[in-house]
Amino acid sequence: MSGLSDRGAVRRVEAALAQIDEVERPEVWIALRGREALLAEAAAIDTRVAAGELLPLAGLVAAVKDNIDVAGLPTTAGSRSYAYEPDADSTAVARLRAAGAIVLGKTNLDQFATGLVGTRSPFGAVRNAWDPTRISGGSSSGSAVAVALGIADISLGTDTAGSGRVPAALNGIVGVKPTFGLIPTTGVVPACRTIDCVSVFARELGLATRVAELLRGPDGVDPLARTPRPGPALSAAPRVAVPTGEHLAGLAEGWAEAFAGVVERLAATGVEIVEVDIAPLLQAATLLYGGAFVAERTAAVGDHIAAHPELVGTDLDATVAAIVLGGREATAVQYFRDRERLERLGAAGLARLAGTDALLTPTTTWHPTLDQVAEDPVGANSRMGRFTNFANLLDRSALAVPAGRVGGLPFGVMLTGAPFADRSIAELARRVQDPPLDLLVVGAHLSGQPLNHQLVAVGASLVGAVQTAATYRLVALATVPPKPGLVRVAQGGTPIEGEVWRMPASGLGAFVAALPAPMAVGSVELADGRAVAGFLVEPLAASVGTDISEYGGWRTYLAAAAESAE
Repeated sequence: MSGLSDRGAVRRVEAALAQIDEVERPEVWIALRGREALLAEAAAIDTRVAAGELLPLAGLVAAVKDNIDVAGLPTTAGSRSYAYEPDADSTAVARLRAAGAIVLGKTNLDQFATGLVGTRSPFGAVRNAWDPTRISGGSSSGSAVAVALGIADISLGTDTAGSGRVPAALNGIVGVKPTFGLIPTTGVVPACRTIDCVSVFARELGLATRVAELLRGPDGVDPLARTPRPGPALSAAPRVAVPTGEHLAGLAEGWAEAFAGVVERLAATGVEIVEVDIAPLLQAATLLYGGAFVAERTAAVGDHIAAHPELVGTDLDATVAAIVLGGREATAVQYFRDRERLERLGAAGLARLAGTDALLTPTTTWHPTLDQVAEDPVGANSRMGRFTNFANLLDRSALAVPAGRVGGLPFGVMLTGAPFADRSIAELARRVQDPPLDLLVVGAHLSGQPLNHQLVAVGASLVGAVQTAATYRLVALATVPPKPGLVRVAQGGTPIEGEVWRMPASGLGAFVAALPAPMAVGSVELADGRAVAGFLVEPLAASVGTDISEYGGWRTYLAAAAESAE
């Protein structure tokens, strides 16, 4: 993260705005801040950093789910008729900004945070970052896709039934659902107030967990906020539970095999794997929508829906309206009966997990198309939350991480742990993921350049700006789009500016396999003495290119070329 501040908040904002234009995904956003305001805030951040102020998120840009207040932008919760102008930032957003992050705008969502599909919005269905014919997952749909497409570095969502985890899995990013109450929900439109969590998305686990920790702690306003405390430490010989086979039935094609591969990889790190019958937990999960607990959604926004029956089917999503208003049927007697049933199921399920550090599951069960969800909006949605719905009901910490690809689409797994076990499950998640690799880019893959999206697509995150050792030359190649080539020389070299990007090992493999000639990947020495993988060019191609080393970097050369053309 410190590397991001080195390259400047202004440049990062400019790159984000360019990416918004390039990807052409208007359904991701409900409101965007103006360019001038963003650049002015970015310039102020750069000035503060230059003066020596420590801002841990300086240089990062963020997106915020539109049920979380951002001062200066309306909060709609996915409904124009519900919109209001907040007087102040929510606590989570205020803490983001205090740490130096810049909020780009407000993102689309399943209306009133009710759904796991990302299609229940009058602002349009949010399409998946990898395959626009498929769903993004919800309800934090826009926030997840904004990160997956590389527009935002981090984003805020909310998670009641899995809304901070399911879209992370379907878009190949990390989703952190902290222990309930660790991040105050002041300034958040409630779905189920007593179990709602603010969640964090990022492309890299370390960044996601770091941001979640920066947002923690009571704010003196939210009565349900909890003081962070040390959670259970990871055992010296960790034990992780996985579901018995019958609970993995009905997964999308190839997902059971992919999950088995993750389990095998985790076991290879020294973790003991324990098969557990998690039936009581899955039964508890059904109570979130199938019992009296849904009445909490009615209490939150039911009056607004009931007051506007003429808008159902237009501004008010018909499926969401039916779910929310269905809570009017619940009685106090039913609630207390369901409460007792939940407690008994929870006790039985957690007893079966005794002696383990976490439960590992697929994050969700399938990845439907937009058409499949349209054909069966309730049934399709209900399949999404098999492994996520019980977590907040039973006060669990959880996070979702990418675990490879199946059929060209992301596959993700989830670790669910005890309350306040946020750090220990993150430790386990690092074992699940392949060790990341660093890659130096010096041309068309730089931030804001035409091929940068290729890095983002394989899960890469920017580490920071760097210079090579003074043993390289840079040549402009006759390619489309224009790009330079870096070549090592025995003498007459000069430092060349570039960026280091960090990506999963699997992502680098896919990236290199698609690399066209004359480009290649080899070891590059940096000015600080480190050696990283980097883009190089074949010597023959370098000999016919135009030497542009005098400019010190590709961006400087492009700026000079543009100036001379005017």
